[in-house]
Amino acid sequence: MIKDELPEKVRVSVGSATVLGLIGGRLDAAPTTIYMLTYYPGKCSADCGFCPQAKTSSSRADMLSRVTWPAFKAEDVLSKIEQAAEEKTIRRVCIQALNYPTVFDNIIKLAGEIRLRSKVPLSVSCSPLNRKQMEKLKEAGVDRISIALDAATEEIFDRVKGASAKSPYTWENQRRALKEAVEVFGEGFVYTHLIVGLGETEKEMTETIQWCVDSGVYPSLFAFTPILGTKLENRLSPNVQTYRRVQVARHLIIHMRTRFEKMKFDADGRLLDFGVSKEELKQVVDTGAPWLTSGCPGCNRPYYNEKPSGPLYNYPRPLTPNELSDNERQLEI
Repeated sequence: MIKDELPEKVRVSVGSATVLGLIGGRLDAAPTTIYMLTYYPGKCSADCGFCPQAKTSSSRADMLSRVTWPAFKAEDVLSKIEQAAEEKTIRRVCIQALNYPTVFDNIIKLAGEIRLRSKVPLSVSCSPLNRKQMEKLKEAGVDRISIALDAATEEIFDRVKGASAKSPYTWENQRRALKEAVEVFGEGFVYTHLIVGLGETEKEMTETIQWCVDSGVYPSLFAFTPILGTKLENRLSPNVQTYRRVQVARHLIIHMRTRFEKMKFDADGRLLDFGVSKEELKQVVDTGAPWLTSGCPGCNRPYYNEKPSGPLYNYPRPLTPNELSDNERQLEI
């Protein structure tokens, strides 16, 4: 690959930029994955209601969720990644992408150059692609791909990031792309994002988690984060107790210890029973595993959804004994 074919710039999350030495600073929890974001001088062509990069958003251009993503010369970033991979200070690189006409070219060039320089595992998080594009990504050395559903139901999807939101995405096409990605990358190597707090019930979210697992797709949980300048800036973050129950349901489902059909819910869709014994539930909860950030191997995504002062929805590190006890109480089961 010719270096002058690379995009001139790329954005890097502020935590990742600190790990790479592109900027100075101290980190309470260092990211173990380097998170990159394709650079585009304008906003995304989609208009997702929760996203600072949405085309009608008035949020800062360097924001994604509550994290800032300063822009750097792509060559400088790639050199730092090569060095960090040699020193084994990072476990993965994730290229995240906006939606704009030349985005796939930018992704494939960045991915190919990273693979030429190192063997660090490489993920891509992007809008739905066609099969040929996904095959090209795999050939370029990308081992995992993520295509975000975000919403738990078709109605919420349409309202938040589909036709009603004047965005190009559809529920059916998003799910089709995920299934096709499984055919290209294999079961367990395709990921999706699910955002808790967009108006769904715990039952609806748990049912969608089950659909993902049955389809060979790994669901990663996010907590809705209100960002100034977005359409949903006035919506509240999800109830922590709700998030804890969904985290446990997801953990049990992905590890095949229960299924959605075995769980019980009240008339409002609140989880009442996970479909496992109290002893098994306590054993799982005591590990702390359900509360950790969910994503590709090596992804800890520090403070993407929350302030370091809390409440922490996803933990980027092992929990303290007090945190374990608090989270168990928050289940309210």
